Amino acid sequence: MTAGDGNQLISVHPEDLKFIFELEKQSFCDLKVANNTEHHVAFKVKTTSPKKYFVRPNTGVIQPWDSCVIRVTLQAQREYPSDMQCKDKFLLQSTIVPPHADVDELPPDTFNKDSDDKVIHDRKLRVVYIPPSSTQGNSEDEGLKGSTQSPDANSAVQSLKDERDAAVRQTQLLQQELDLLRRRRYRKSDPGFSLMFAFVVGLIGIMVGFLLNLSLSSPSTE
Repeated sequence: MTAGDGNQLISVHPEDLKFIFELEKQSFCDLKVANNTEHHVAFKVKTTSPKKYFVRPNTGVIQPWDSCVIRVTLQAQREYPSDMQCKDKFLLQSTIVPPHADVDELPPDTFNKDSDDKVIHDRKLRVVYIPPSSTQGNSEDEGLKGSTQSPDANSAVQSLKDERDAAVRQTQLLQQELDLLRRRRYRKSDPGFSLMFAFVVGLIGIMVGFLLNLSLSSPSTE
């Protein structure tokens, strides 16, 4: 789509507004609008359901050979449309404005077709709802297709998984052995055990010494 196609001032991509439709969830679609002329071009976005969509920016001025992105947000809906068909329409209007024109200073009749010397270009955009299941199905189909096309890759992945599981099991065994060695070492170096043993040995020594001293200090019966 160039300036020569139907004498359009701007080109739009994509040509349809496509939204992934899920209940109670917002969805958005970005439109790239390009100015294909040497003039400053103003645009305005209109819709048949203004309460249903949020458009930013809905009005703007594009410099020559420049472009901008318009984000259209579908507000969260509480029910599915009939057969997932949408009858909403969007209209993108464009017209040439003076150089260095500011969007906030555009006259109110900028997109008014009543003026004889003004040319307004209209481009209609359809709205398409896409169920989320279809996008998930496509990704799953691609994944299955990739797995059937490369059996060698599947076997290599399985081999890596087996090696990983074996390494995990070996690590667990080493960890158990390390814990056992730590417990044994702790028991041998238990300070409570060492102090108790020294106390008992000392007590026995004191008692033995006391008995020896008592026997030596006793008077002879002879």
